[in-house]
Amino acid sequence: MDKRSLARELAMQALYQLDIQGDELLPNIEAFLRENAADDIVFKLALDWTKGTWSHLKECDELLARSVIKWQMSRISCVDKSILRLSAYQLRYCSQIPPKVTINEAIELAKRYSTAQAPGFINGVLDGLLKKLDEGDENKKAE
Repeated sequence: MDKRSLARELAMQALYQLDIQGDELLPNIEAFLRENAADDIVFKLALDWTKGTWSHLKECDELLARSVIKWQMSRISCVDKSILRLSAYQLRYCSQIPPKVTINEAIELAKRYSTAQAPGFINGVLDGLLKKLDEGDENKKAE
């Protein structure tokens, strides 16, 4: 597994823990990531993505809520929500990461950590989110 994939996996695990335990866990997340990262590159990426996602949580959840059809965010499992939040953050705020990479990595995380139906669900949500983000960019260009 490459360093970025390892960092995504760690960030997803950290986001899962934050979702379960809340902000009071935030001071311990850096120690968790440092302890579990293979090297400094993995640690720094995982920390950046975790902090970035958590600091933009409201925006990421709003983006996802508009892309989840016939579901409410509260009904999505914590694992799937963590994968979706990290991916929404990367799609919206990490322009250096190709969107297809973000979506494929999310699907792989879902295959490893969630149910058999999760990869298809996550793919559908993120494809919809990407289309909405692309439409928003086109609307900004037209203005």
